[in-house]
Amino acid sequence: MYVLIGVNVLVYLLQLIPSLNLTSALLYSPYYSLAEYASAGAPYEPWRMITSMFAHSPSSFLHILFNMFTLWMFGQALESLLGRARFITLYFIAGLAGSLGVMYFDLALGLDFNPVVGASGAIFGLMGAYLVILRHLGGNSTSLLVLLIINVVIGFLPGSNLAWQAHVGGLIGGALAGLIYTRTRGRDKMRMQRYLIGGLVIVELVAALAHAPLIVG
Repeated sequence: MYVLIGVNVLVYLLQLIPSLNLTSALLYSPYYSLAEYASAGAPYEPWRMITSMFAHSPSSFLHILFNMFTLWMFGQALESLLGRARFITLYFIAGLAGSLGVMYFDLALGLDFNPVVGASGAIFGLMGAYLVILRHLGGNSTSLLVLLIINVVIGFLPGSNLAWQAHVGGLIGGALAGLIYTRTRGRDKMRMQRYLIGGLVIVELVAALAHAPLIVG
């Protein structure tokens, strides 16, 4: 968890150096993963689905502050429950799911392909996973559920300037990973857990590369 926070903070500090132009190099827009737009000059750079997770708005300190505080808060609980490797895997699954949410919601709803940055998709995924795990363990999840609903709704408010697509996508991805972890607890189910998590990652990668030049060209 602390490594993820450190990487996010380091990238943010580097983004503040204008000559590096790092934000432009890391941000994500569906244009970068849809080869159909190559003729319009958009490069095919699907890895931005991951790099955008570690960049934040350089003009808003509150953006990274809120995200890192939430990562710290939920990261502590999840890392102790899952272990470091599973936690980091969950983080990347949720983050990629957030970018997929941006890609496919924008396509399905005919939205503008506005560029996005931020760890929000991954963090919503952590919250979704924690909700699933907490309910499975019999804990009181009402307050967390209310918090999640409020934050999702805020993303839909006019002028919020939040990527609700990433929030919803990350939430779905994190909840699915959390469900797999809860249903495959115990040493006798570790192999099944690895297969299911690996399968989820493969599904995400296939969805991410579904509009690659070799496929649509």
